[in-house]
Amino acid sequence: MTGPVCPKTGVPMHRDERPMTLMYRGESITFAMPGWYCDASDESIHTGADMKVSDRALNWLKARVEGLLEPAAIRRIRKKLGLTQEQAGQLIGGGPRAFQKYETGDLLPSRAVSSALALLDHDPAALSVLKARESKGASAKEHERRSVQ
Repeated sequence: MTGPVCPKTGVPMHRDERPMTLMYRGESITFAMPGWYCDASDESIHTGADMKVSDRALNWLKARVEGLLEPAAIRRIRKKLGLTQEQAGQLIGGGPRAFQKYETGDLLPSRAVSSALALLDHDPAALSVLKARESKGASAKEHERRSVQ
């Protein structure tokens, strides 16, 4: 497959990575942005996968500026707690696929999730409190289900 043609100059574009800088609340991040680039102009074309790179960089910057946990820290804490991504989402919040998205940088955690993880990182034994609440909730749902039948 040949690449696209530059909309400004008509010359063929080529795949490359170029530095891109994003700004958020006075802070910035520079990262390698993949895409189709034209050497004869400043034009570029980016695929959905390319845009995911910039989305993740922006989420990382927002996490840093807003004082939220970054993806690597979320993964480290979850593993320290011995939880799967699905278990973490059910116990700590966000749902069964949330931690997959937090850990790749596709989604920022809420301040509540970030704070809960920071507390659990400091005191992993506190996970038993969340597990007890989860089992009470499951017991109540089972009781409700049986009384409806």
